[in-house]
Amino acid sequence: MTEREPGRAAPVAALARLLGRAIRRPSAAVGRRIRRATHAEGAGESGLGKLIELHAVNSAGDMMITVALASTIFFSVPTGEARGRVALYLAVTMAPFVLLAPIIGPLLDRLPHGRRAAMAAAMAARALLALMLAGAVAGGGLELYPAALGVLVASKAYGVVRSAVVPRLLPPRVSLVKANSRVTLAGLLATGAAAPVGAGLHQIGPQWPLYGAFVIFAGGMLLSLSLPHMVDSAKGERRAKLAAASGESEPWLAKHSPGHRRRAARPGLRTVGSSVLNALIANSSIRALSGFLTFFLAFLLREEPFSGMSAAYSLALVAGAAGAGNALGTAVGAWLKGRAPEVNIVLVLILVTTVAVLAALLYGSIVVAVLAGTAGLCQALAKLSQDALIQRDVPEDFRTSAFARSETLMQMSWVLGGAVGISLPLLGPLGLGVGAALVAAGALLSVRALLAAARRGTPHPRVA
Repeated sequence: MTEREPGRAAPVAALARLLGRAIRRPSAAVGRRIRRATHAEGAGESGLGKLIELHAVNSAGDMMITVALASTIFFSVPTGEARGRVALYLAVTMAPFVLLAPIIGPLLDRLPHGRRAAMAAAMAARALLALMLAGAVAGGGLELYPAALGVLVASKAYGVVRSAVVPRLLPPRVSLVKANSRVTLAGLLATGAAAPVGAGLHQIGPQWPLYGAFVIFAGGMLLSLSLPHMVDSAKGERRAKLAAASGESEPWLAKHSPGHRRRAARPGLRTVGSSVLNALIANSSIRALSGFLTFFLAFLLREEPFSGMSAAYSLALVAGAAGAGNALGTAVGAWLKGRAPEVNIVLVLILVTTVAVLAALLYGSIVVAVLAGTAGLCQALAKLSQDALIQRDVPEDFRTSAFARSETLMQMSWVLGGAVGISLPLLGPLGLGVGAALVAAGALLSVRALLAAARRGTPHPRVA
């Protein structure tokens, strides 16, 4: 019997080699196609392609952690208790932004060399914290929250640094708006691919998506260090202050904010024009609507799913519509590039406000899905138009700082909108009416000024 075993082993080894080639070839082909897409139009030579791939890795890892935390904080407990846990989670979520605004942004201005190390450190921190969360996630105790806070701080620190890095890696043929849309789209695609993988790992055990996150972030750490050396260049950069240029009217929100007169009297740079400030107000209202819909609809559809649908299917319908809208907005934004950004923001504000009002009046599965898709579409388009305004109106010396600060404001608006969403009673028309009011307030504060700025034009257009 033993004499025949080598003969039997040969076919088994040959079959194993055949299966290995069958698995490797499709994977290698997919990898080559992804590399061609991320490195197109000179992105490979400039280093932008590697940043696109890094952001995809980052988004996939964040989705793994989201799957694990959602199953623990939201789905595993009754609705009343889940509200409390989500409120605590949002309170924890606010902490990174409180830290980002006064600390990380100025630190990035003063110590701009070492951005690769900063992104690698953010990845390494999340990898280690994912292992810590894996040990705590099964029990669902309060020890989750300090680790979750660390993950969020590292995630937002990465986001701020990444926003600052993109302008440094632009190929000659790619505008900043198009580059940002490619980075964002890569993140969306990676998120969509990681979600079912995370859900499948969760079926093995609640800690397994976190093990997956550890592996992903460890790879992201190595990829961060492989970015080009120009990422760490800070030649000519200075700090931007979000204030109107001399002779321009400031938006109502900036004019009536605490300390306005003191800031105006203090000498310093005035590098961000009225268009950018009003675009920030408009984008903040749309981002607040997005956060509001995320949490309000999550609780509402868990308790009162759409007619003829389960809670899971209702949530999947809304989430899928939002994701599709976001991807479509990113693609359309890349096509529009920087054309008439003020007008684009006004149009999306009017569109999303109108759809939100109709959804409040005609509450139902179709109209709510349309609202989710419209909100995703308008959020992507408004953000890309805001990026175009920063590129056009902010001198290159200050552009990096302006991007970092705008990203912090957008994320804070999302959290505040989510906080409003979990505080309301679970009444569909009432909640969507509040959401419509959020975005309508942004429209009232910014539309007139944006249209006036569009008519006036800019004396120093810089859109590529």
